[in-house]
Amino acid sequence: MGEIENIVTILAGRYEITRQLGRGGFAITLLARDIMQPSKPLCVVKQLRPNQTHPRVIDFFYKEAKILEKLGKHPQVPRLLAHFQEGENLYIVQEFIAGHDLSKEIFPGKRLSEAYVRKLLQDILEILSFVHEYGVIHRDIKPQNLMRRGIDGKIFLIDFGAVKELGTLMVNDRGEVASSVIIGTPGYMPNEQSLGKACLASDVYAVGMTAIAALTGLKPLELEENPQTGEVIWFQKAHVSQELGEVINNMVRRHFSLRYSCAQDALQVLANLNQLSQQPSLSTTTHSRKNYWKRRKVMQIMGFVGGGFLTSVLGHTIFQGISKENSTLSNADPGNSEIPKITSIPKSPSNRAFASKIIFKSFEFEVVTVKRKGEIADRQFLSAKYFTEDLGNGVTLDMLEIPDGNFFMGSPADEEQRSDDESPQHSVNIKPFFMGKFAVTQAQYKEIMGLGYSPSTLNTEQYPAESLSWNNAIEFCQRLTEKTGRKYRLPSEAEWEYACRAGTTTAFHFGETITTDLANYDGNNTYAEAPKGKVRKQTTKVGSFSPNAFGLYDMHGNILEWCQDTWQENYKDAPSDGNAWIEDGNDAYRVLRGGSWKKFPAYCRSAFRYYDDPNYGHEDFGMRVVCDIS
Repeated sequence: MGEIENIVTILAGRYEITRQLGRGGFAITLLARDIMQPSKPLCVVKQLRPNQTHPRVIDFFYKEAKILEKLGKHPQVPRLLAHFQEGENLYIVQEFIAGHDLSKEIFPGKRLSEAYVRKLLQDILEILSFVHEYGVIHRDIKPQNLMRRGIDGKIFLIDFGAVKELGTLMVNDRGEVASSVIIGTPGYMPNEQSLGKACLASDVYAVGMTAIAALTGLKPLELEENPQTGEVIWFQKAHVSQELGEVINNMVRRHFSLRYSCAQDALQVLANLNQLSQQPSLSTTTHSRKNYWKRRKVMQIMGFVGGGFLTSVLGHTIFQGISKENSTLSNADPGNSEIPKITSIPKSPSNRAFASKIIFKSFEFEVVTVKRKGEIADRQFLSAKYFTEDLGNGVTLDMLEIPDGNFFMGSPADEEQRSDDESPQHSVNIKPFFMGKFAVTQAQYKEIMGLGYSPSTLNTEQYPAESLSWNNAIEFCQRLTEKTGRKYRLPSEAEWEYACRAGTTTAFHFGETITTDLANYDGNNTYAEAPKGKVRKQTTKVGSFSPNAFGLYDMHGNILEWCQDTWQENYKDAPSDGNAWIEDGNDAYRVLRGGSWKKFPAYCRSAFRYYDDPNYGHEDFGMRVVCDIS
């Protein structure tokens, strides 16, 4: 059929080709419309040109098509719509999935969170378990063959190796139908598959390598192998918990006999891990201790406590990542499920005194994701680590670990109600730091600044301190530094957005929209397709809404938060190292982020920027502090 681009061709009397989507050595992927349907829906046509048109090859083609039809019954595998032969070419017609492949999310230089990877593993393994029940090996799992559907964010498994193989079939001298090439992608393909002996565990390897690519921000071929064992060396390049790290290690073992034998086995281990990680909200210290020791016992059984593996992990990472589990949404006090845990930081001259004074704890929380109309699409149960500063008189300050990473700062051109000052999007590397779990409260502000300092219009101690100028915020940080002996400051604008997004790329860390059930803003106005909501006309108590995946509360709405940076009209020539962008002689305005109780929902977006005179403190201006690790 030759080149398809810019040529309208009708196949089988009903599939009108509109354009070429891709081309490989043995197949062309085309976008088409089914003109026999009233709505003329889009579909994907794969044109295969086998080496031979031997009857045995054609027979094999129809047998494989029957299998694809069965696999298409899974809601996250594209349905087989038709299969036919025209001339020397074979054709497969499948459902079109509108969205993007995961190479848009997983790419070199971008390290994704453990929360993202846990959810991704669960999604892929659930689909792959269905596929493996039929004894089918995908043989080419990688980010490019994982689609995220735009309408709901669901993952689809596409481009099965069996379809590619149909274009390589031939009948050998013994009369056997065989493939003339090895199907798979280097880096994601294990040794046995490269030798033509793929098994179900080969797919498990590919899923594990996809997870490693997401966690490390490296291409699989960039990873070194242990010269003695041949195992992939990756753990030290990622921020991931020991538990999940061990699961992924067992997915990518060099020899298939040492891996999980199929997707269902890996999924069951992941489910067990999530079950063991789940801790109910606890109202008493006694219950908290019981669950803590139960969790420690689990780690001992898995071989993580008291062994060389844990020691080597702590030698390369400051903290472990977060874990997640499905749960039921609860508005319980976020401080009720604390699990005391002492964590050591690798010692160096710069942090030895810092580490000796701090006891690290973990708390568990639920993160929700919403659809465009605001209805909840997903719930995840996560955990995060933090330490508590005792400010005196019963007043404390919780500081959460924010891992290092890379992200794209700013908003894409198609984000609704965006502004030009959020452009151009640019890659930023962020170093690890600690950030306040909540905006600074009135109680914390008064304790540090003295009882005479009370700029807030509401006298409620657990509400955010408001009406703060940038100069007020700087003085608070200076006094907090003096009191604790640790360096406290305002976040840079890049750090603030990175912390707010917590690994997401949508307009809000909740998803594509926001509702007043999720944040405090002017509910008379809407974003995307969400409904109107409450108009509270004042701040709310900190921690009243669901946090993001880092465990940070109220990053959208409630109170605008000052950053270090001087105001810039756009991101042209912006720094890429996460540091504050401060120009001498350009200090007339300073940056605020996050929106507030009186702002439109669009002002609460992760990328939205605001500015004001550093001497003024309006009723919706507040702050959140950052503490450097070193």
